[in-house]
Amino acid sequence: METSITINRTVLTVVRGDITTIAADVIVNAANTSLLGGGGVDGAIHRAGGPEILDACRRIRAKQGGCPVGEAVITTAGKLPASYVVHTVGPVWNGGDQDEEELLRDCYRSSLALAIQHGANSIAFPNISTGIYQFPKALAAEIALEAVAEYLCELPDETHAPKRILFVCHDAENEQIYRERLGDCL
Repeated sequence: METSITINRTVLTVVRGDITTIAADVIVNAANTSLLGGGGVDGAIHRAGGPEILDACRRIRAKQGGCPVGEAVITTAGKLPASYVVHTVGPVWNGGDQDEEELLRDCYRSSLALAIQHGANSIAFPNISTGIYQFPKALAAEIALEAVAEYLCELPDETHAPKRILFVCHDAENEQIYRERLGDCL
């Protein structure tokens, strides 16, 4: 079952599944600052994508160091069914008084900017920061949907906009939260 809305010519869709199997121009990775892989979505993307992704991340580290929280970098997608992986570093939840909400918004904005610069027509986002980083799931979904909608609405008409953005939920709880929040956008 899919739940979708359209914002500024872009269809936003909630799906449940494994992001490493989603065919999209860009798959977004919930990375850590080292860019060297880890657990959760990050580990799954590195395992499924193969060594090309890690090699590309190492080149980025050699050039600029890691990736700061709220920012994003782009690499090859290796063996994934995508052209690129955008790696963004979400904030660890520390009670909400360390700018976590704005940093999470920055993850979505930074990821969208890179994807659009690379001509992406489809982008797949995971639930950034809601796993081991313990960001409250409902708040994270609200921020994700608001940040993406605002970004799309602010795009100049002549800017290439993606045709489809997928919010890929790995578990039933996140899926339900996203469906409810997306329904509130209607």
